Amino acid sequence: MELNSKYWEIIKTAYKGFNERKIDDVFAVMHPDVHWPKAFEGGYLIGFDAVRDYWTRQWSEINPIVEPVNINELSNGKIEVEINQLVKDLNGIVLFDGKVKHIYNIENNLIVSMDVEMD
Repeated sequence: MELNSKYWEIIKTAYKGFNERKIDDVFAVMHPDVHWPKAFEGGYLIGFDAVRDYWTRQWSEINPIVEPVNINELSNGKIEVEINQLVKDLNGIVLFDGKVKHIYNIENNLIVSMDVEMD
């Protein structure tokens, strides 16, 4: 992992907050008008209220845990984060266990957008 990346602290804060279900900790490193994918539904959300509603609803149906394992700064200025993603239903049954890539646009030390790429 490229721990010396200037974006590592932002990424670490975002994933720790998400995994601990501390939404406001994640929002501390996001732009208020963040563009966020609805990975399990399709489409995108804009802004804190929409993201909070989506995550709250998502966590009432599934239990996702996402761990960054690698971070790369791409030539287009975006940040690629390789993720180990484990998704279980609320009974503990594994729905997905694999790698995905999250592609971030970060400006002024805030996440302004994210996309998901499945391998």
